[in-house]
Amino acid sequence: MDAQRTVDATPAAGAPATPSGGISGGASGGASGGVFAGVEVVARELGVRGGHGWVYRHISLHAAPGTLTVVTGEAGSGRTSLLLTLAGRMKPTEGTLTVGGLVAPRRIGQVATLGLFPQVNPFDDALSVREHLRERLRPHGFLWRRRHPDAARSALAHAGLDPGALPHGDRTLARELTRDQAVRLGVALALLDQPGLLLVDDAGTGIPAGRRHALWDTLRGLADEGLTVVAACTDTEEAAGVATTLLPLPVERVAARRDDARHDAEEGTRR
Repeated sequence: MDAQRTVDATPAAGAPATPSGGISGGASGGASGGVFAGVEVVARELGVRGGHGWVYRHISLHAAPGTLTVVTGEAGSGRTSLLLTLAGRMKPTEGTLTVGGLVAPRRIGQVATLGLFPQVNPFDDALSVREHLRERLRPHGFLWRRRHPDAARSALAHAGLDPGALPHGDRTLARELTRDQAVRLGVALALLDQPGLLLVDDAGTGIPAGRRHALWDTLRGLADEGLTVVAACTDTEEAAGVATTLLPLPVERVAARRDDARHDAEEGTRR
């Protein structure tokens, strides 16, 4: 793993976090000659406010095709919500987001695909790996599936999931998968949507150290093949060697604290 890929991209400065020229140039080369057609992601001062305050705020990010952006932070830092926003699943309260030149969340959702997010797209535990793959391929239609007979096999290979290593091959039920295997199946299913942007939440959670490193290598490999990948985890160190950009959460700003204080004062006046 090449530690020089990593750029400390804490967005507190207010500008998009971008890789250095050498790294960006390498990624662009992978995107132009790779397997996947990644899309550019540009976020400026993104924020989402919920019923109990700001979920996250002041996020600026630039992710080019062929890059791996790793969002780090503890539970409650807004990691999952940020990934859902980038995927077009959550509308930002403030700031701007463009994914592949698209702005509307519904349109962004057509080029961005989620890996396994247990609270959003959980597996059906009663279905096998084979059945999950078939269900994901069904919307593509018969003619597409006929033209791409190896689509499922290719997606599994790129996700690093070998059906032969599963207890019952591709007939293994989802509930029998280890956490590592489940995350990889989620990636494979996402790849069947032919995304330009892949988002993977809690990439290392519940996975032994050796397998975590292997999973990060897989995500790095997808980026090297041209895909735009954004993944989230709690441990910055384990992702540092493969990430193009590290984005730590939460982002603290004096201005943000002043804005919140002013907002609270205005709310108090209204009451």
